[in-house]
Amino acid sequence: MIDAYVYTYGGSAAPVIRRTFDAANSMEHNTLNDANETDVGRRRLVIATGLFAGIAILMALDLFGDSETGADPVHLLIEGLVMALAVAGVGALWRGLRAAQARAARLDVDLEAARTEALRYKAEAAEALRGLGEAIDSQFERWKLTAAEREVGLLLLKGLSHREVAEVRATNEATVRQQALVVYRKSGLRNRSDLSAFFLEDLLLPRTAV
Repeated sequence: MIDAYVYTYGGSAAPVIRRTFDAANSMEHNTLNDANETDVGRRRLVIATGLFAGIAILMALDLFGDSETGADPVHLLIEGLVMALAVAGVGALWRGLRAAQARAARLDVDLEAARTEALRYKAEAAEALRGLGEAIDSQFERWKLTAAEREVGLLLLKGLSHREVAEVRATNEATVRQQALVVYRKSGLRNRSDLSAFFLEDLLLPRTAV
């Protein structure tokens, strides 16, 4: 069947539809990358927050011990400043961590939306491919092409050269060229470009604004 060849070779017969598949996959891939980067950044913030909190606790204990032993006031002041900076660092990192968590939540929503959109695109493209295959099959029947001529015509639509078509069909290039000429004669078309345009012209028309 024509549909089988459409899905098997996946050449130039429906480039717009193929690019739709690529765009849908790219959309999902990019969103996944963003989510992974956010997870890495969030882990780093947790580690940094823990380190600053540890420094603040150690400085507080040291400051308390030094004050009990009557340490120099300047020394105590320096330790107090270091502890205050550590506490400020904990506060800043905590705010950053909360912001990262909020961004991760938004990315989860975006990821789910991207997956849904990708599935929708793929479903629509698959339906369009089936419709295109049926249209090609019906037109080949109207042109009264033989089974061999149908296969050659479809492979030419896919963008294969005469040599590549010969390799796929396990025949010689001269036979393929002759069958291609018969396809053009029966269809009333001049060449491969006209054959492709015959099926793709309507597909490539811009959508009419509603």
